[in-house]
Amino acid sequence: MRRPPQIPGGESGRSRVGLVAMLLVLAGLYAFPSFVQSPYALHIMILLFLGTIMGESWNIIGGYTGQYSVGHAAYFGAGAYGTMILLQKWEIAPWKGVFAGIAAALVLSLVIGSICFRLRGPYFVLASIAVAEIVRLTALNLPNVTNGAEGILMSDLPPLSIGGRVVTDFVSKVPYYYIGLTLALFTILVTWLVQHSKLGYCFQAIREDQDAAHSLGINLSLYKNCALGISATLTSLAGSFYAIYIKFIDPTTVLALDLSVQIVLIAIIGGIGTIFGPVVGSLVLVPLAEALRSNIVAQWLINSGLVREDSGLGVFLKENLAHAHVLIYGILVVVVILFMPEGVLGYVRKLSARKKG
Repeated sequence: MRRPPQIPGGESGRSRVGLVAMLLVLAGLYAFPSFVQSPYALHIMILLFLGTIMGESWNIIGGYTGQYSVGHAAYFGAGAYGTMILLQKWEIAPWKGVFAGIAAALVLSLVIGSICFRLRGPYFVLASIAVAEIVRLTALNLPNVTNGAEGILMSDLPPLSIGGRVVTDFVSKVPYYYIGLTLALFTILVTWLVQHSKLGYCFQAIREDQDAAHSLGINLSLYKNCALGISATLTSLAGSFYAIYIKFIDPTTVLALDLSVQIVLIAIIGGIGTIFGPVVGSLVLVPLAEALRSNIVAQWLINSGLVREDSGLGVFLKENLAHAHVLIYGILVVVVILFMPEGVLGYVRKLSARKKG
């Protein structure tokens, strides 16, 4: 059978097109605040960057190593509390206190790893949830350190200075936009480096078959803890950034179980074990969560005439849909698992492959 003729430079041509497209997207993202001054639009973009950071962070341990932790709120909270406590009690600037959050998350990951990695499958998932809940309850019952249920409110954020020169005073959302964009690009770069390294190959071997990986001489405990340490570090960065941006944290916000679920969903919906899957998941989940929170979905149903505002259903939707995000997340996960088991990114790739075929 004759082989179809090969197009010279086809692969390299596609690579160049992809590189040019990526550079154009980056240029557009960095230029975005220059053309869009709407604080709400910048807020949505910042939330998208935050979602990307969280999804990429979880992807290291869940997508590449196959360890489905549902307790990442513990590392998120470690970063948030580490930054805020140092600022409140010792007036240490957040960009310095972020390293304390990273250290706390690393120590916590070693403790959690030593406990949870003894288990596999659903038992590991349940153990990760239990340990995260222990961390939340601990923060809730240490008022002298964490202010307990009252939380910590940042009264004033000091300006960022380098060499005695003020870089920004954080008056607008633009500095947060650029910080979020930089952190999101950093986590994507870390994911790319992990995927194309020997460390990443060991992670993926563990994901595919732990016993086979162990028979090849891969130290399961060591590599699992390495993956969790990287994931916890990146997640703590997201927590620190969230604390600096929102300026208020409490255990029910930064250590909640639904936050851990949201982190997992971002990666699952976009496509786990891929570099840009969490980016796609963030593009799906963050606008949906914001639309539910702002009651945009209920208002759209009423304005489109599908539901009457004065009807029982209309009143119910206006009063309850904003608080039904967990229910909507669950429905979305069921839909993705049934129809797009490899996530949105995997589904798009299958469609493109069918068209080429």
